[in-house]
Amino acid sequence: MNSPVMVRCVACVLLVAGTASPASARGDSRASGVAPETSPAPVIRVGSKNFTEGYLLAEVFSRVLERAGLHVERRFGLGGTLVCYRALTTGEIDVYPEYTGTISRAILHMQTTPGLVRLNDTLRVSASLEMLTPLGFNNTYAIAMSGKTANRLDIRRIGDLAAHPTLRVGLSHEFLERPDGWPGLARTYALPQTPRGIEHGLAYRAIADDRIEVTDVYSTDGDIDRYHLKLLDDNRNYFPVYDAVPLVHSDLNARARAALNALGGRIDEARMRKMNAAVLLDGRSFADVATEFLDEQNIFPAGSARADSGAIQSRTHSSAPGEESMVHRLLRRTLRHIFLAFFALIAAVLLSVPLGVWAWRSRRAGRPVLYVAGALQTIPSIALLAFMIPLFGIGVRPALIALFLYAVLPVLRNTVAALESVDPVVRSVSSAMGLTRGQQLRFVELPLAAPTILTGIRTAAVISIGTATLAAFIGAGGLGEPIVTGLALNDAGLILEGALPAAALAIATELLFEVLERLVIPGHLRR
Repeated sequence: MNSPVMVRCVACVLLVAGTASPASARGDSRASGVAPETSPAPVIRVGSKNFTEGYLLAEVFSRVLERAGLHVERRFGLGGTLVCYRALTTGEIDVYPEYTGTISRAILHMQTTPGLVRLNDTLRVSASLEMLTPLGFNNTYAIAMSGKTANRLDIRRIGDLAAHPTLRVGLSHEFLERPDGWPGLARTYALPQTPRGIEHGLAYRAIADDRIEVTDVYSTDGDIDRYHLKLLDDNRNYFPVYDAVPLVHSDLNARARAALNALGGRIDEARMRKMNAAVLLDGRSFADVATEFLDEQNIFPAGSARADSGAIQSRTHSSAPGEESMVHRLLRRTLRHIFLAFFALIAAVLLSVPLGVWAWRSRRAGRPVLYVAGALQTIPSIALLAFMIPLFGIGVRPALIALFLYAVLPVLRNTVAALESVDPVVRSVSSAMGLTRGQQLRFVELPLAAPTILTGIRTAAVISIGTATLAAFIGAGGLGEPIVTGLALNDAGLILEGALPAAALAIATELLFEVLERLVIPGHLRR
């Protein structure tokens, strides 16, 4: 089969994997053209960023929507602001918790944070989005230090950091790049430090272990009290107001809009900090804390017609965290992980082996193919996934395409290297025997190259298993889900719940390929 035909085959395979988009598969009103009102209980897809408060607020949104009689699909733990915002603008989610300062500075790139009315007008015009009633608290960014270190160095304000250039600063990756993050902060306060990036949930432990001394925090984080941190005074008022709001499509279902607006003004800073602490310090689930809050606030209380309707639909149509057994959860995630990794691997093999043969035979034309494949390998996984959201949405489809692209290089390069290493004498003998070029390739060159090609496939398989854990950042599921949640909660147990099965899967894959090698490769070629 020639390479153009093979390319078309691979494209068809990948297209089949995501033929039915999430919206069309669920009969979403925007995708089908049916007005939302014709469905008695439309599906509302709730997203969240991958930090504790994001998960918690998203669960509050989900529970209040269910109590209002709506079906809910949870897509929690998506990557940072960019991933969530793109998922919302492309219709992959319908609502997620956001903050006014983030909307104005990081999303709309404004120099200031205007009032809610103007901010909403800009959102409607630029992206057909809308903020609903603010929840009632301002979760601003803050710069924090260990209380002991701050007292020892007599640091009380952010500006005091300028006198201590050797302080070890570790900042979340998003804060490092945001326009309202470190670049502007360093200019405003003339800070000389060179920070390094660290996962937000791990920064607290890093301070406790004296690995870093300064980090960025959210002012309502439950970990602030847990680790006895001191928030430095923003004496130049650098950070804008970050009022928490539900960010939604302008055409959101009226019943969902009313349910979310019922949360308006119900959560102040103290309550949000208490709710975060209940998850982080007391080990309670997001679902328990969210339910307790709604019951305390008497929002669609249990026993009302709406609450009873929502409870029934919650059991049958949604999968809230913690509602399934660990065995079932592990099996579901492992099967999804295997599907993601190996479906992408098969597609990569179908393309890369014939493409490698062509690149070997047409060396001048084939070299650019290797260079392009190598360049794709250098793109950070999260960046590649984020770039794909406007084209393919979130979920399985962009994850498969990204894993496919990452698996191409090992198979392609090993195919070319294996064919180049075939002894020229063997080729001469096969040619003298009257074999055609096609027969030489089929009966001589490919069998001799098979061990090295199989090694490339084996390498690609292990890479796919490892990279597939990042698919959780775009809602594709798999064993990355507990890892992402564990990072947000600084929970080693949750991280291991995903990391250990992924490692076991990689080992099992190695053993599988050893067996496969013994079955398909003659003994003398293996040696």
